[in-house]
Amino acid sequence: MIQKRKFVKLYLLGIVFFLLMKVGMTQEYQETWESLSEHTKVPEWFKDAKMGIYFHWGVYTVPAYGGEWYSRWMYQYKESGWGSGWKEYHENKYGTDFNYHDFIPAFTGEYFDAKEWVKLFKSAGAKFAGPVAQHHDGFAMWDSQINPWNAKAKGPHKDIVGEMLRALEEENMKTITTLHHAFTYQSENAPSYFNLNHKNLASITDTSLMQFYGKLALEEGREFWLNLTNELVDKYSPDLIWFDSDLNRMPVSYLKKMTAHFFNASKNSGKETAIICKQKDLPENIRIYDIERGGMKETPEDYWMTDITISENGFGWGYIEGQKYKSVELIVRNMIDVWSKKGVVLLNVSPTAKGIINKEQREILKQIGWWLKIHNEAVYTTRTHSIYGYGIAEVQDGSHGGQASTINYSSKDIRFTLSKDGKSLYAFLLGKPNADTTIKLEHIWAKNNSAVKKVTLIENCREMEFKYFQKEQMLEVKVPKDIVFNNYASVFKIEFD
Repeated sequence: MIQKRKFVKLYLLGIVFFLLMKVGMTQEYQETWESLSEHTKVPEWFKDAKMGIYFHWGVYTVPAYGGEWYSRWMYQYKESGWGSGWKEYHENKYGTDFNYHDFIPAFTGEYFDAKEWVKLFKSAGAKFAGPVAQHHDGFAMWDSQINPWNAKAKGPHKDIVGEMLRALEEENMKTITTLHHAFTYQSENAPSYFNLNHKNLASITDTSLMQFYGKLALEEGREFWLNLTNELVDKYSPDLIWFDSDLNRMPVSYLKKMTAHFFNASKNSGKETAIICKQKDLPENIRIYDIERGGMKETPEDYWMTDITISENGFGWGYIEGQKYKSVELIVRNMIDVWSKKGVVLLNVSPTAKGIINKEQREILKQIGWWLKIHNEAVYTTRTHSIYGYGIAEVQDGSHGGQASTINYSSKDIRFTLSKDGKSLYAFLLGKPNADTTIKLEHIWAKNNSAVKKVTLIENCREMEFKYFQKEQMLEVKVPKDIVFNNYASVFKIEFD
């Protein structure tokens, strides 16, 4: 009798377990856009984060010429414009028989220190960070069992992705990995990244080299792309996965497989994740939209991101000799514009082949971090005002859509953010105004139509004399003689009753 009761108990427990498993299975994301759209598109932490940092670091930093597309243009002659002269440079310096993979032994990364880099990024104000996991050049920056051309097996002999993401999680930072490898493999409707007709590449028969240079049959290349993406997700569980252009090279069925795999892996790991990509390569209700080196001209309905580099345009995302950099004020002011319009900034740095982030870049990060530390309450966890701002700056078109990320703002340009509870409005002056003056701020109002009770200059916690014209939604702030404004941007905190 006791054995019978035990059997019945076990049987019932088995049924309960089966039903729970069945319920769990029905909640899994299926390979349909309808099912995948049930995943939360924009996590709350992403809305709060405002800034992340990533880095273009790979074999292309060995020649340190032109930029991260060296591996393409060294094989292709171009008469003028971007990429012209690269092939001639390569052949003159290294010879006609020196291939891209011959650079790998010199990609040593000997000074790479994941924990130190993470501390640097955190001190700069980043809330998430991570590496370019694989660029167009076919070299994976993780310990891959699928791609034999990877940073653990060759070059640095280090699992760059693994070390970075572990160090980030130890600092309670979110993680991002970026993938650019859809362009590496052949496509029915677009050319290969590499010039496979070049004599050096056309003669390749070695299977692993064919993988490295994307010399694969159409379906084989697509499977290679998908398997690499899934391996990255399974091994490292990033919070964000970001795709460069050319996802449209992959059939929709592959994009659904990739997305379902990531979302299900996220569910199993308990992480609030998101997919970010350029153009419209994934449905709008699935992905966060990214604009390379650009911004929005108006505030959109949903959150978005821009990836920008601290190097001047034309001086590469990856490190190049003689690299020049933007001024801190230019970077900070353009980031403020992004934040005022529901945007998040992904800032790029450029380490050398030996794994050094040079002093010029470190100083820029230090200054950004200093400014953010002072003004953190006006940036992190804030939301948008009813108007992003106003001003006189000339808005130029960006190279990849929207507006440029290098607009010259002044103290006549105002941007806003709003505290989550709606009780404090932050007004950013994108320049350094004169002291001993009266600054007029427009569009100042609270949702409950309450009056302004206090105005403070955040940098020195100094209360300002003011007059508030509630009907006109205008604020006059009296600035005393001894006030010293911030060189990058100053912020007034406006508190309502």
